[in-house]
Amino acid sequence: MDDTQRIVITGIGLTAPNGNNLLEFRKSLLECRSGVKHHEIRYMGKQVAGMCEFDEYKYQSKKLRRRGTRAGSISIYCANEAVSDAKLHWESVDKSMVGVFLGITEHGNVETEEEIYQMHQNQLDWKLWSPHHNPRTVSNSPAGEVTLNLNITGPHYTLGSACAGGNVGIIQGVQQLLLGEVDLALCGGISESSQTFGIFAAFAAQGALAHHEDPTLASRPLDKNRNGIAISEGGCIYVLERLSDAKKRGAKIYAEIKGYAINSDATDFVNPNSERQVQCMHKAIKRAGLNIHEIDLVNMHATGTGTGDVNEARAVREAFQDSDKTYVNFTKGHIGHCMGAAGSLELAGNIPSFEDGIIHPGMNCQDLDPECEIKNLVINEPKLVGNITYILNNSFGMLGINSALIVKKYSV
Repeated sequence: MDDTQRIVITGIGLTAPNGNNLLEFRKSLLECRSGVKHHEIRYMGKQVAGMCEFDEYKYQSKKLRRRGTRAGSISIYCANEAVSDAKLHWESVDKSMVGVFLGITEHGNVETEEEIYQMHQNQLDWKLWSPHHNPRTVSNSPAGEVTLNLNITGPHYTLGSACAGGNVGIIQGVQQLLLGEVDLALCGGISESSQTFGIFAAFAAQGALAHHEDPTLASRPLDKNRNGIAISEGGCIYVLERLSDAKKRGAKIYAEIKGYAINSDATDFVNPNSERQVQCMHKAIKRAGLNIHEIDLVNMHATGTGTGDVNEARAVREAFQDSDKTYVNFTKGHIGHCMGAAGSLELAGNIPSFEDGIIHPGMNCQDLDPECEIKNLVINEPKLVGNITYILNNSFGMLGINSALIVKKYSV
């Protein structure tokens, strides 16, 4: 394939509940260090949640942070970290050919809840409503804040794709590069979900909100005693380039994007459809020109809910039933569910496997649900398997959106 048609990852910037860069994040995953803690949530008291502890003012002033959003601050941090990691000569980059494409779950809830709360503390005085409300809550805000911060004049938008957002943002970046619309894509997913009480209340009403006296044990994907989702925030943004451009500037290459797929269940608002998930994985594998035996690792979406885990386990068993070499892991035991950031963060956590040959384990699965048994499942202890060439990353969301993304260890 022509190098202009090969898309590679040359920079990664992230913040997660258990790490603020790829090195810290990977170390936490290998050591089974959770980032989930107890936090006070407005109206709901003490709840388990994953909050990020990055420096919001590393790349933006306090004045602009006050004007912007939590999601925007996460995006700005991750984008700047990715640009720095890619060792781009940013001053000489044509900013009109840079695009920002970020997957999100929801946006604007944090600011809206806070403003309504302040009104109720002050006799419903609507004059307290912020003049910054509109630009804070429009759906393109997180990506737009990145363009303002980095003086990017190319296209920017967010992709509302629920918890498939992290994968969907990356896929959009790939497609825009292949179309020639941009020369650099800053893409991935972000979420501020754990900053808003509404999502906690909604999952609690559904009986799907995780709880445990030890918060580090609250997120228990595939475990027989799992009781729901540990809500988290986070972000991961990648620098994507055409291989020809990356080679020209001598860039470090983390991985090559080889295949992807997005489809829809069209069956239920929240309950997943394993048949459609199988179709999505197989479509991504076909697009990559591979067969199932060539996939070395599958990172499951694995939220820690009853129906979600069982349906996905069924799908992975079906999709890879004839493959003895495909290993399976998951990440949300370590970080909770980072919603729109989940797919991009979880992919990043597995990319170092190309270098060290180690698969990080799924965490907190002490009593595996028999309905979630999968061949070559890596849980609780890292596994050294040696050469890893292809990783498939699953990321699914409400309203039945499914995504699968395949990355390859880079070779000339």
